[in-house]
Amino acid sequence: MKYLKLTTLLLTLSFFACKEKATKNVSKTFKEQNQSNLTNDAAELEKLTKELYKWNETKSSQVDFDPIKKEKDDLIYTRIDLARHKQRLNELKETDFFTDYFIQNYNNIALTIDEKMVNKSFVYYVGELPPYGNDANPWCNCQDNPDNYWGKIALKNVIINNNTATYNWSWGDKFEYKVKAIKENGAWKISYLQGFDFNEFFPTKQQN
Repeated sequence: MKYLKLTTLLLTLSFFACKEKATKNVSKTFKEQNQSNLTNDAAELEKLTKELYKWNETKSSQVDFDPIKKEKDDLIYTRIDLARHKQRLNELKETDFFTDYFIQNYNNIALTIDEKMVNKSFVYYVGELPPYGNDANPWCNCQDNPDNYWGKIALKNVIINNNTATYNWSWGDKFEYKVKAIKENGAWKISYLQGFDFNEFFPTKQQN
């Protein structure tokens, strides 16, 4: 009887020890898998960002919010070239780099500029910098960039939460630019670029 009780006790202890070990192994495997997924996502985001900026520098028309004059000799732009803007929207959509949200925000910026130029809230003199934005290229918030910089792009401060990501990209030299992305149908797409932040694109002092 004593032998039977001892055997039962040993089997019970062995069972719980195995169960605890299995739980630890499952937990470890889950953490390793999760870390692997995050690493893969970060690599995909870096690839997307490099491809986006290579396209922007080598294939894009690079025509954002192109202004037009009413008359050839006018000294003031009167509105945005909406026909050219429509072509630009289609160009952005066809890249498949961007979410619908980004495209809608880009369009809202153009329509707001056009509205303010028409109602004279913005006076844009030919040969001068536009009265919106920050006097820099909105794709990088820069005025100059290194040659073939897209190949040097590295991501910093990457935060991934389920299917959303926030990060900064840099070509070095302490330069950083903020981006947000969303995973749609298994593929990451750009939903936000710092230079096209609607709330920062227009100087507060000139908003009505």
